[in-house]
Amino acid sequence: MSRMTSLLPSRLSALLASAIALVAALTPLSAGAEAPKHIKIAVEGAFPPFNYLDSNKQLQGFDVDIANALCQAAKLDCEFVIQEWTAMIPGLLEKRYDAIISSMSMSQERRQKVAFSQRYYDSPTVFITQKASNIAIDTSNGLKGVRLGVTAATSQEAYAKKFFGNADTVVFSASPDLYKGLANGSVDVILEDKLAVYDWLANTKAGSCCMFNGKDIKDPEYFGDGAGIAVRPADTELLATFNAALAQIQADGVYDTINAKYFPFSIQ
Repeated sequence: MSRMTSLLPSRLSALLASAIALVAALTPLSAGAEAPKHIKIAVEGAFPPFNYLDSNKQLQGFDVDIANALCQAAKLDCEFVIQEWTAMIPGLLEKRYDAIISSMSMSQERRQKVAFSQRYYDSPTVFITQKASNIAIDTSNGLKGVRLGVTAATSQEAYAKKFFGNADTVVFSASPDLYKGLANGSVDVILEDKLAVYDWLANTKAGSCCMFNGKDIKDPEYFGDGAGIAVRPADTELLATFNAALAQIQADGVYDTINAKYFPFSIQ
C-alpha cells in the first residue's frame, strides 16, 4: 500500500503533463497570437515615383507604401521581391511570389492570365515631348515619321503597335531609359503613364526639358480600369484579403496620407 501511494503522485504528474501537452498541441493559437501568413510581393523597382531603389538600394515609392499598408491592415507578413518587368506575370504563375503590386494596369490581355483586386489607382496615358520641339501630335496619320519611345512589355507598347504603326518605334527596357532617350533626343516623343512620368517632369532637372503634349488617352481594352494587385486566379482567398485591406486603408485615411506624400491631387 505504501508503495502504491508513493508512486501515484509521480504517475499523476506524468499523465497531467502529457494531457497538457496534448491540449496545447491541439488547441489553435488565439487570433492575437496567430503567426501572420507569409507572402512574397513582386515589385519592379524601376518605376519612380511608384517603385524604385533609393541610394541605399532600398525599395521606395507609392506602390511600396501601399503594399506595406495593405500587409499591415491584413496582418500579413510580406516580403518584397524585385522582379524585372517583362517577367512579372510569368514569375507569378511560376509561384516565385504570390502577388504583384507594381503599377500593373488591368488590361483585358492581363485579365486572361491573372486575377486582379479592386483598382488602387488610375491614370491616363499621355504623350511627352521636349519643350523645344515643334512636334504637334497628330494620331490620324499613325505618327508617321515620328521616333516614338515606349517601355518594353507595357500597355503603352501594345497600344503603340496597334495604333501608331507608321511611327519609328523604339522600345526601351525600363522607364528611366525611356525618359533619358527623350531628354537626349534619341526619340522625338514618348508614350507613358501620366502619373508615372509626372515626378520626372516636375521634380527632376532632366525632366524640366519636357512637357505633356496632346490629349490624355484612356482605353480600357489596353490600359484597363486603372492599376490593380495581381494574384494567381486560384488564390481567391488572398485576393479577398487584399480587397478587404484596400477598403480599410481607403476608409481610415491611410490611403489619402500615402497619396498626399507623392501627388498634390487624388489618384484614386
